[in-house]
Amino acid sequence: MSILTKTERRWSALALIVTAQFMVILDVAIVNVALPSIQTDLNFTQANLQWVISAYAILFGGALLLGGRLADLLGRRRLFVAGLALFTLSSLLCGLAWSEASLIAFRALQGLGGAMLAPAALSLLMTTFAEGRERNLALGIYGAASGSGAAAGVLLGGVLTSYLSWAWVFFINVPVGVAAIALTPLLLRESRAELAHRHFDFPGAASITAGLMLLVYATTRATSDGWGSAATLGLLAGAAALVFGFVAIELRSPSPLLPLRIFRVRSLTGANAAMAIVGAVAFSEFFLLTLYLQDVLHYSAMQSGAAFAAFAVTVVVASNVAQVVVGRFGVKPTLTAGLLASTVSVAALTRLPVDGHYFWDLFPWFVLGGAGMGFSFVPVTIASLTGIERSDAGVASGLINTSRQIGGAIGLAAVSAIAATSTSNYAHAHPAVTASSGVSLDHGFQTALYVLTGLLVIGALITLALVKSAPALASSADAKFADGEVVALEEAA
Repeated sequence: MSILTKTERRWSALALIVTAQFMVILDVAIVNVALPSIQTDLNFTQANLQWVISAYAILFGGALLLGGRLADLLGRRRLFVAGLALFTLSSLLCGLAWSEASLIAFRALQGLGGAMLAPAALSLLMTTFAEGRERNLALGIYGAASGSGAAAGVLLGGVLTSYLSWAWVFFINVPVGVAAIALTPLLLRESRAELAHRHFDFPGAASITAGLMLLVYATTRATSDGWGSAATLGLLAGAAALVFGFVAIELRSPSPLLPLRIFRVRSLTGANAAMAIVGAVAFSEFFLLTLYLQDVLHYSAMQSGAAFAAFAVTVVVASNVAQVVVGRFGVKPTLTAGLLASTVSVAALTRLPVDGHYFWDLFPWFVLGGAGMGFSFVPVTIASLTGIERSDAGVASGLINTSRQIGGAIGLAAVSAIAATSTSNYAHAHPAVTASSGVSLDHGFQTALYVLTGLLVIGALITLALVKSAPALASSADAKFADGEVVALEEAA
């Protein structure tokens, strides 16, 4: 007989799921502040340093759909534990890395662990909470973890790098991962898709995983080679061919990796497009602002991390308020408001001066941006999962995570290239300054932030056109179904 009641078990399970998700999202950003120390200690070249981030992004973004479908077929708890174990082990290896090649390889392995873990975590949340008020509340907490992970990563990365060493941005995952693995059998029940078959779509898995990885790799190479180079164009063409091949395979497959019928749900389609934009803005904004603080305002790693505290705290507060607002007013108004708040915040940051003052030029827009992100992550996640069959929980979870990660990776690569080009052009037009001067860098960052502002406007328009506006309130049937599901899972276990 379990010590926990059914309700207590659900919320304890949520705490475990959110902790795992926070750890994965945190790791996308926590490394940024530590890059200068990593470069010095492991003798990275400037050209290869980006691969500390890109190796993680390529494997994480490329394998998320595969991880989501494996969770449906093999068991969501089973893949959750496997992903946790791989992520924890690779985090330990990253901290022990002795060279460029070893750290890049271990970061790729860490990304693969994240790709197994993230969709399994979200699909476990879906199968633990029935659609309606309780799930919206759970997704509000989950959204807070997802939305604040990047901001908290910069903050925590600064503290660990300043007071310990860069290796601790990886070592910190180890005790958390071990504890989560130990608690999983106690708090999470196994679930898998109720399918008449257990066939696996190997051609589909191979084509989309290779296609997404090649796409992220192409955008990463474009930063150094240029978007018009033969290498970049060839890689983009190869990625497009693999993605189109995947669509052709899925249309014929009796057991598709990604059932294309789920795109008939307009809210899911709109939510994934909006999430790709939100991911692109979040990844790129933190990257640009971290460089602005360190290279233009000359903040230390610790100061840069502390500067993002306002953003991280606001995201957490706004995410929990957002789930109440969604229940009252619906997904579309909440998501639109979040995207517009982010638009105003990023638009204001396009005016960042070379001699900027934190409390006048950054703080108010960090608070507004955090609120916008909190009001975006929660409704976009709810919209991406509303109306989805439980047999597709894993693949829908993998899809929304893929949208965020691929959007973030491509957005970061593109925005980095835009900022670098704008900085170089400014220096050429003004012979009195160099490309590494604060005024040139600031001009490049401003140009990139203008692009992000435009993306957010497009995201708001997509939301208005595709996402449903009706609020998803829990009915008594939902509540009964949730209790019945937990009982069934307990009996099955």
